[in-house]
Amino acid sequence: MASRGGDTLKTLKKPEDRLDVFPAFMKVAGRRVLVVGHGGEAAAKVRLLGETNARIVVVSRTIEPDLQDAVTRFEAEHVAEDFQPAHLNGAALVFSAREDWDLDKAVVDAARAAGVPVNAVDKPELCDFYTGALVNRAPIAVAITSTGVGPVLSRHIRARIEAMLPRSTGELARLAESFRDAATKVIRDGGLRRSFWARFFSGSVATNLYAGKADVARSEAQRLLNSMADEPGFVWLVGAGPGAEDLLTLRAQRLLQEADVIVHDALVPANVVAMGRRDAERISVGKRKGAHSVPQSEICELLVELGRKGLKVVRLKAGDPMIFGRAAEEMEALREAGVGFEIVPGVTAAFAAAASAQIPLTLRGVASNLVFATGHNARSETLPDWAGLALKGATVAVYMGRSVAAAVAAKMIGAGLKPETPVAVIENAAHPDERQFAGTLSELAVLENRAEIYGPVLIVIGEAVGHAAMDKAEPLAPQLAARVVAA
Repeated sequence: MASRGGDTLKTLKKPEDRLDVFPAFMKVAGRRVLVVGHGGEAAAKVRLLGETNARIVVVSRTIEPDLQDAVTRFEAEHVAEDFQPAHLNGAALVFSAREDWDLDKAVVDAARAAGVPVNAVDKPELCDFYTGALVNRAPIAVAITSTGVGPVLSRHIRARIEAMLPRSTGELARLAESFRDAATKVIRDGGLRRSFWARFFSGSVATNLYAGKADVARSEAQRLLNSMADEPGFVWLVGAGPGAEDLLTLRAQRLLQEADVIVHDALVPANVVAMGRRDAERISVGKRKGAHSVPQSEICELLVELGRKGLKVVRLKAGDPMIFGRAAEEMEALREAGVGFEIVPGVTAAFAAAASAQIPLTLRGVASNLVFATGHNARSETLPDWAGLALKGATVAVYMGRSVAAAVAAKMIGAGLKPETPVAVIENAAHPDERQFAGTLSELAVLENRAEIYGPVLIVIGEAVGHAAMDKAEPLAPQLAARVVAA
């Protein structure tokens, strides 16, 4: 039966993969924030604080022109005195930028005694908190921190986010705020309300607002709200790719964040499933080759049931749903039930494996055709009809072929393909534990007996494989390779 819930996805991260800080945003509007310092480092903090509504107070007997310019520009208060613990009274935060270890340590000690969070600029070991590289789209804010170990990297990431977020993102947030109460009253169902907001932020409302058409955006928002009362369920058949999180498409990422329910196969890594909305229901249908814990008919019935309930469903499949993903059966069931659906393609294993091993699947003058094949057809017959295609210059990518590798080799050699035809085997393509093996068609049979190769494998056969950069690949038949070297 399908396994519901996300308990099986919870994995305890290693200490080095967990944060030493807890991301949070401090309320500073109208509150005193101290900057203790006289020069450029203090000026940088004043400029950063100038992005907020904090009352900025600079404490230093003398200040340099750069800092004076920042004080004037952001209407900060300058206390022309040497720092004293009494300056901390009523402060929400304090930054020490005195550019001297002992002087900064004195401010840190005084702040901790007063219970005021403190940051010593460029001295992470003294800091209670870190300042992130800030992207300001008020009221939206994004802060990036490297926890003090790579500030330049943080700035590079900030630049990328700045380019991604339109300047009017904050205006879109304020428009959403004006519709919040109405959406709560009109759309009673929580799932439909989430769908409304997903469309609000990614559809015509946002498009018009970003184009400077605020009035049109507001009209579109009202039209969307009025149309949500009877919003039907919908199913997306989504390709999760080969397993690497960064090979997931942008559309797949967005839909995972919008889905009420995620129905996923066993070959989809937990980290990819975890990219879904935090409160989305996860249902594992646990399909693996030779061990289908949930019959396909039950999966089809489940998708129909969820869609008819008005839920937004992501059916998450490894690779691409249209390549050996049995999507046709699910599409037929949804179509007959009148449940809307859409296909979201993914990176299929053949492309991921070829990219990792640098195999040109097609090559001018060598291979002009590409065949996607599986070791079995629906009646579990090995190589029903495609063995001869390789004779015509095709590169053949064999999915789920490890257990029938010997039959694959025998059939293709019997069809006339040369025994020395290059072969590549990629295990766990695009995963951190990926392994690559190189050999010939005559050696392919040994794959069935290599028990240490137990992950999903993709077999690539054809002359194009001989043009791949696989000098670091392991030999497919290591004992044979050792005998050749010895000879």
